[in-house]
Amino acid sequence: MIPARFYTTLDGHKVQCHLCPHECIIADDQLGVCGVRQNQGGTLQALTYNQAIALHVDPIEKKPLYHVHPGSRSFSVAAAGCNFHCQFCQNHEISQIRASYSRLPGRALTAADVVDQALASDCRTIACTYTEPTVYYEWALDIARTAHAQGLGTVWVTNGYINAAPLQEIAPFLTAANVDLKGWDDAFYRKVVGGSLQPVLDTLQLMKKLGIWVEVTTLLVPGYCDDENTLRSIAAYIREHLGVETPWHISRFYPQYRLGALPPTSLTVLRRGREIGIEEGLRYVYCGNAPGDVGEHTFCYRCGALLIERIGFEVLHDKMVAGRCPVCAAEIDGIGF
Repeated sequence: MIPARFYTTLDGHKVQCHLCPHECIIADDQLGVCGVRQNQGGTLQALTYNQAIALHVDPIEKKPLYHVHPGSRSFSVAAAGCNFHCQFCQNHEISQIRASYSRLPGRALTAADVVDQALASDCRTIACTYTEPTVYYEWALDIARTAHAQGLGTVWVTNGYINAAPLQEIAPFLTAANVDLKGWDDAFYRKVVGGSLQPVLDTLQLMKKLGIWVEVTTLLVPGYCDDENTLRSIAAYIREHLGVETPWHISRFYPQYRLGALPPTSLTVLRRGREIGIEEGLRYVYCGNAPGDVGEHTFCYRCGALLIERIGFEVLHDKMVAGRCPVCAAEIDGIGF
């Protein structure tokens, strides 16, 4: 636990957090929406600092980041908490924890410890993932800075609900991010996710401006964000505001958490979503949570040649030559090809 960054003190021992668009006003001894930042006597404390609740070595494809050092390993870390409350969260056991004491569950681990373990595990990157990196910002920032000094990249898997100032501070040390664009309806964001849409769009555009490599993921939740108009609107937004080179992962929903009564996403709908992305001019559109589907592979946007063949999170064949298509020599967008 350390004093948090990005807050102001108010009258009556209250504080206002400026880390994310919730802009929580927090009374003494109370928590923000995230459940892990607490006002203690007029000082906002980051309760999850140096507290790892999950540690794994993952394929980078699991993030999913298909255009960042394909086939490499990423040392994945998380602390408790999230500033969204998605009713379909697959990691709700650790993301929806709220502090009941001054310290949250987790294993003590400094940024230097994380970097040492990543290097020992032969990882190319460190991933802040599983929960929301924004809410453990202070630790994530230390990790990114320390990793950068040691020649390692840092990637975020994030909901994109962060204010501009903290994002600008960490950007020089952030290699890439996969950002969840969970839908195209603000009512859906407010009711099912626990936030609003526009700040996520603002984050996506700012990340691109700051030079962070961005990939976008949309989970096709049946009845909420799986209709053709929604998918076409998202694809058009990516094309117009992020660029045709931005990979879009459309991911299959499975019953989870509070939406356990819904069916899985139809493979027909998933594949149609990929077709829509391609129709809208995106170069790279992927089907997620559907092992063995052709939508897992990377194809050349110019000639259509199969470049990277995958199944699940495993790269089976990588046919690219120095980051280019071996057939037509088109340069493939990304990092570390």
